[in-house]
Amino acid sequence: MMTTPEATSDWYTIQNVDTLDSPSLLMYADRVRCNIARMIERSHGTERLIPHIKTNKTPAVVEMMLQAGISRFKCATIAEAEMLAMTGAKYVVIAHQLVPPKTARLLALKQQYPDVFFASLLDNAHTAQQHSDFFAAHEANSDVLLDVNNGMNRSGTPLGASTLALYKHIAALPHLRLHGLHAYDGHIRQENFEERKSTIESGFHDVETLCKEITAWHGTPPMVIAGGTPAFSVHSAHWERFRSPGTCVLWDWGYAEILPEQEYEYAGLVLTRIISKPLQGLISVDMGHKAVAAENPIEKRIRFLNLESYELLRQSEEHSVIRISNNALWERLQVGDALYGVPYHICPTVNLYDQAYWVEESPEGSTVTGVRAVLARRRKITV
Repeated sequence: MMTTPEATSDWYTIQNVDTLDSPSLLMYADRVRCNIARMIERSHGTERLIPHIKTNKTPAVVEMMLQAGISRFKCATIAEAEMLAMTGAKYVVIAHQLVPPKTARLLALKQQYPDVFFASLLDNAHTAQQHSDFFAAHEANSDVLLDVNNGMNRSGTPLGASTLALYKHIAALPHLRLHGLHAYDGHIRQENFEERKSTIESGFHDVETLCKEITAWHGTPPMVIAGGTPAFSVHSAHWERFRSPGTCVLWDWGYAEILPEQEYEYAGLVLTRIISKPLQGLISVDMGHKAVAAENPIEKRIRFLNLESYELLRQSEEHSVIRISNNALWERLQVGDALYGVPYHICPTVNLYDQAYWVEESPEGSTVTGVRAVLARRRKITV
């Protein structure tokens, strides 16, 4: 049974909520700005900051980051890269190894935005040769980084005696420009910061060894893009590492639990409404699998800020059934009442919505002033 500690707070309450449809995604602009400022502060400035935009996918949020002085970005898809370029970003790293037909889409993107730096990842000689041959056939060049596997076991070349040889091989290919390394350690998520720090640093030892080998061979150290949000606090202590947090811009219940040292504010919520009271002690809301990320167990989907003593029992595509243990509270709840929830995982939750209601704060309270497109949730924009 969940009792929400923030149930007495009303920062999230929207004055014109009766005009909003549900379920819907809410983005609180002032909190987004605050989180961006904290992210920059914890990175000791913007010079080594490459935030990942897979969480927000929203031009309005990217505009805020650009206005704050952030000039480099990371993303996961061609559509996200295009959205960044459309919004004004000039430096974009696509953190994927692109294979046909995405290679052709990358070339089209580079041709459509010739003043934007686009880089992608490679992790093997065969794909690197294929990538180089494709760009050679089109009399073009491609910027790349070597993706290394330092424990995530999801992508990247294994670190070992042959890694330097692969790096040299890719660097020698005529139509590739190799800029350095990409090392993602998002699997390391201990709640205890010192334990997490120790594990991250231990896992990064072989990356540092490779960097020394590259430096000895090339004469200059390679660029190293390291980690995501869980490792942000650790990698930020190393000036030579570029860091790419993403979730902290909107934040979520999951990371708030396991990353207590990162004190960001909830800036993205889901609005839902009670649509039935089918049985004593039960309510049903219009928030099913299509409204909040459902990849985690039922008890780790959403935390309501204005509801106490409840348990999310089950979800279907358009409904959630919730047990209310306090009978007096159940009696007070009415069909049509609005509930505000913090997703356990905000990134795939945002991806469920075409647009977000944009919430601005004033002395009179929080008000929705319009909508903002979650443009990069699409697999394709124009390219």
